[in-house]
Amino acid sequence: MAFWSVREELSQASRLRRSYYELLRDEMDRHILQYALIDSYNNFRSRRIPYPFVGKRELKPRARIPGIEHKPQNAFLVLFVEETIAEAHKKYIRFLNVNKTTKKNLLGYESLPLSGKFERSRKYLGSAHFIDLLKLLLPVDYALLIQRDPASKLKDRYSLSHFHVRVDWPIADAAEDLACSLRYISKDLYEKGDKYAEDIQKKFFEYYCMPVMIGGRRTAAIVASQYMKRSPCITTVYAGSSESRALIRISERGVSKSILMKFTNEELDQIAAAGNLAPRTFKKNYVVEREKKDGICIFQATYAITNHARPPDDGKLRELKPDLNWLSVGGQHILPKPGVWKYPPLPLNVIYT
Repeated sequence: MAFWSVREELSQASRLRRSYYELLRDEMDRHILQYALIDSYNNFRSRRIPYPFVGKRELKPRARIPGIEHKPQNAFLVLFVEETIAEAHKKYIRFLNVNKTTKKNLLGYESLPLSGKFERSRKYLGSAHFIDLLKLLLPVDYALLIQRDPASKLKDRYSLSHFHVRVDWPIADAAEDLACSLRYISKDLYEKGDKYAEDIQKKFFEYYCMPVMIGGRRTAAIVASQYMKRSPCITTVYAGSSESRALIRISERGVSKSILMKFTNEELDQIAAAGNLAPRTFKKNYVVEREKKDGICIFQATYAITNHARPPDDGKLRELKPDLNWLSVGGQHILPKPGVWKYPPLPLNVIYT
């Protein structure tokens, strides 16, 4: 059973809202991909630093990612909620009056290069200047919150309601919540001892395709994703870190990672042929940058949970077996350049080759 209300359970009004949310999310995907990957690549080039491409092994479930921070890489965290987060959740998702995107709060944040002519309408998705505001606020520490505006006279209007949002739910509580739902424990994280509790917390990170003991925005992203399962709506979490060099996207569809990947000219021609595209058409619509004779494309890996990461059919308690995989690679694709309208993602199996 899904933790959110599936489309067949929604009223006609709610179905229309979900369609609108998904349309806006497609636009968000495009802009976040640009900021996370292409803009980061240009940051490295402007500083004359070779771009640290992500290795294939780093995309495997349970992969160990080198703990090296790359300062030119754009880091961010965005929570995009289909509904409006209830006031009761402010204890753990810190969206308060002091960090609302009001003119007073934004102008009082000294590191933001805002003029005194800030227009309130800029914070609404659909505004001509929304993306400018989004890119201005993405580097701010902690998270941005985008949600439906209940006070708007226009139905189903979404706004960037809060910035500098903290996620304060403990990791242990998030792991406990997941383990209870999967029936590995009945109530308490430590009910079967310290070692069992430690294993559950490790599997919590694996469930979201993250290395154990990471910090910062990636940990906040998976904790927020788990916490938002308390709301019967869709939430999409976007995260980027200076270590992973990837756009991490967590939604009701699961986890995906998008990275920049370099291919030789011969490899590009092979990919084009496999997709029934002329080499010139492929390079025009899929190659985002060139390095001499090589081309750089956006590669996306999506992950599927295994039966060990699903609630058991009989609902009975079961024993955790840490060696069993909770994730597998579900899909691998070359994505078209952000903004390309006509061409779809192309399947490409590279992680295990």
